[in-house]
Amino acid sequence: MLRIDNCFNRLLWSGFNSIRSSKTPVVTASHPSIICFIQNHQIHHHHHCHTRTLSSTTTTTTTVGKNSIRDKLDLTFSDTEQAYRSKTTFELIRAIAILYVSSFDTLVFNHDMLLKWSRRLMGERLFHYLMRSTFYGQFVAGKDQDDMKPVLDHLRSFGVKSILDYSAEEDIEKKFDKISDKQKGKEKAVKQYEYDDVVHGRREYRPVARTYFYMNEAQCEKNMDIFLRCIDVVAGATYGTGFAAIKLTALGRPELLLQLSEVIARTRKYFQQITGQNSMGLGNITPEEFQKQLDQRFNLNVDNTEIATFLKRMDYDQRGLMNLFAWNGLIDMDTLINDLFKVPNLRTGRLEMIINALNQEEEEMFRNMMRRTHTIARAATENDVRVLIDAEQTYFQPAINRISLELMRKYNKEKPIIFNTYQCYLKNAYETCELDAELSRRQGFYFGAKLVRGAYLEQERLRAKQLGYDDPINPTFEATTAMYEKNLDFFMNKIIDTGIDKKKFAIMVASHNEDTVRYTLKKMQELNIKPEHKLICFGQLYGMSDHLSFILGQSGYSVYKYVPYGPIDKVMPYLSRRALENHGILKKAKHERKLLMKELFRRIWRGKLFHKPIGNYQPI
Repeated sequence: MLRIDNCFNRLLWSGFNSIRSSKTPVVTASHPSIICFIQNHQIHHHHHCHTRTLSSTTTTTTTVGKNSIRDKLDLTFSDTEQAYRSKTTFELIRAIAILYVSSFDTLVFNHDMLLKWSRRLMGERLFHYLMRSTFYGQFVAGKDQDDMKPVLDHLRSFGVKSILDYSAEEDIEKKFDKISDKQKGKEKAVKQYEYDDVVHGRREYRPVARTYFYMNEAQCEKNMDIFLRCIDVVAGATYGTGFAAIKLTALGRPELLLQLSEVIARTRKYFQQITGQNSMGLGNITPEEFQKQLDQRFNLNVDNTEIATFLKRMDYDQRGLMNLFAWNGLIDMDTLINDLFKVPNLRTGRLEMIINALNQEEEEMFRNMMRRTHTIARAATENDVRVLIDAEQTYFQPAINRISLELMRKYNKEKPIIFNTYQCYLKNAYETCELDAELSRRQGFYFGAKLVRGAYLEQERLRAKQLGYDDPINPTFEATTAMYEKNLDFFMNKIIDTGIDKKKFAIMVASHNEDTVRYTLKKMQELNIKPEHKLICFGQLYGMSDHLSFILGQSGYSVYKYVPYGPIDKVMPYLSRRALENHGILKKAKHERKLLMKELFRRIWRGKLFHKPIGNYQPI
């Protein structure tokens, strides 16, 4: 602890020196006076005060409407007065301390043990107070709707909207999914979709995104109810501008998503084997051409009743085939899985399941998963709340993509309600975006996409190495950045091609990277996509990258904070991931800490230590 305190002292004085070097008048202040300020301010601190006065600023502002203002955009994201106008000085110091503590290997990798001992020594009440004043207060908005409403209102008053996520989790350090007897020891031709130890213990590999484990169907019903309550909270607390985030692995047995992903992989292979083309939706193979190939290359009797029925069920339009199966039958729950995924055997001509048939219990579980998904999508549509379907591991993702697209086809008929998430650290990210966008055009639904870098890098690489398939992750950070920008270009050009006024495409740029945000802003300007078109929005996690979120929001851009909520004891796994994430991106965390220090010392020099923020901004 002495080492940490000494390092923190050096960090404080480095801030003084940086202010001196900028030729700002110096006012002497000592480390103990700052500590006294923290202690005094903590007594009165509960998220954000309601009685505040607007601080003076050198940032150029303009009046928008009768009671709203807007700042000039700072593309350097270095104007700390503008970036942290929404924060009290206590919140600045708390953020600095948390980012600083997160840089120590020993503390981060042993934080679970340290927290357990702290709870035992301090007792529940004092421990909860400590957490509210530190990590919980930094990264979580509150325990419930009433507790977090002042936080959401405060964000909104500074031009920032909210994505709500009930982040309560069970402490399941050693609990894993229940594996069916059918999956144990099962060998598959498509190695990526094998149920192995990595899939079985997904949380052991330190992902920075939440991992759900299947306990039973009752738990899935509980998860559905939580998502539904979250939609109600979004509808009531965000004035119709918010999102709710969901994960499909929370709504059913993940093993079923694994099997559905295998169906998709095998279907692509089957199509390629017959036609010689890699992509169905991007090609122009007609049902007649497909039938001709079956007839001439494989000598199958296409007049056979079974084959004729199969050909009739295929999903196609005037351009050609889009899917071998009528996926709307799956999502509408009017077709049994065992009846849906059948293809002609290329030797016998008889229809066979493309994978091993599901048993009756698995059929029921799959229908339950689809029912829960529908219930959430219907509730979101009725409440005019948008839903972000989170991306997950690559062995689940083909199934999640397909279900998301079918939900879009059903519910995005008038505007984007369902948004799918695309992970740009994947080598096939562009191909996936291109195919999904083309299907949305041909099937006539509105398209919602959230672009992220990715959250399961360590686990994905380990699993690919263990099972002997190609690493699905881009080789370098720069390659992922290039992929992100390529997908951004693609979707933004789609907005132009389909017409800005038609609003057929809506994109969320979920990134904490300044260069990515600047790149997006530059492209928006080049293509004349304005913030008021509400087609491009930005997203960052609550408690992180505030210099991006608030500068964008206060400058009139559509920006969201991903806001977790839940009781302290239930959100500890979420807080654990934030500590690991901050530790994993030390360069970025160091830059953010430097900006926070700069603003802290600016306030000290200018006598604004007790700054009380109030917002007068209207979100776009």
